[in-house]
This record gives sequence, structure tokens and C-alpha cells, in this order.
Amino acid sequence: MIAARISGDQRMVAVGAPKYFEKRKAPASPLDLTGHDCINLRLPTKGGLYAWEFEKDGQNVNVRVDGQMTSNGIHQILQMARDGYGIAFLPEGLVLADLRDGRLDQVLGDYCPYYPGYHLYYPSRRQPSAAFSIVLAALRERA
Repeated sequence: MIAARISGDQRMVAVGAPKYFEKRKAPASPLDLTGHDCINLRLPTKGGLYAWEFEKDGQNVNVRVDGQMTSNGIHQILQMARDGYGIAFLPEGLVLADLRDGRLDQVLGDYCPYYPGYHLYYPSRRQPSAAFSIVLAALRERA
């Protein structure tokens, strides 16, 4: 098998609307999230709630957060965060425009590590088809 990198490094970030943080102090560490309204992601494959994964100085911290909002879709979670319902844990690429435009504020940035981005795995062949080569080139260029 061959692994072709088709994206840059990725990370999940904790974000909330400025109006949410007007009423509450921003968390200083992942464990502070237990005192906040957080927007949970329900994993459709397992039915459970996603435990937020943080890391700093080689120490991993997984936090099960509480809140009144839960969704199985990241776009719905993003909208709830924009509306000020709590802190969300979302892919950074999804929230960059909101961070830049001030609709969301990032918290706990020092605890949000990067991980290797997406890869396309395919069987080793001497002569891949022209169509496959075009798709692979397009995915790499988009990254």
C-alpha cells in the first residue's frame, strides 16, 4: 500500500462566541471545561459522546464535557457555538473564518496539538490509471 498525503496537518480547537465569554471566564486548562456549557458531539458509529482530546508537554488529557446541547453534525455544533450556547471542539479549518472575523474566540490553544493530516491509501501499482493520477494530483493541489 502507498500512502499519499492529501492535506496539511490538522487540529481540533476549542471555541466559543464572545457573548458566551462575556458571562464566563475563559477556561485556563482542559479540566476547567467541566464548569462550562460545552456542546457535545455524538459519535454516530458508537452512539457515545466524544471525549475532547488535549495534550501539552507530552501529557494527554481527555475530558468528557457537559452541556445542554448535543449534535451528531459539526456544522450544527458550529452554529450553536456562534449563537453563544457554549464552547465547541471543532476542526480548526472549519472555524478559521469565524476566528478571523471575531464571531468566535479560541481558548486552550496551547492544549490543542496538531496531528498528521489526511492520507489517501492505495495499492502499489507500477502504472496507475490516468483518471486516478488526475484525482490524486487534484487532492494534493487542494491541500
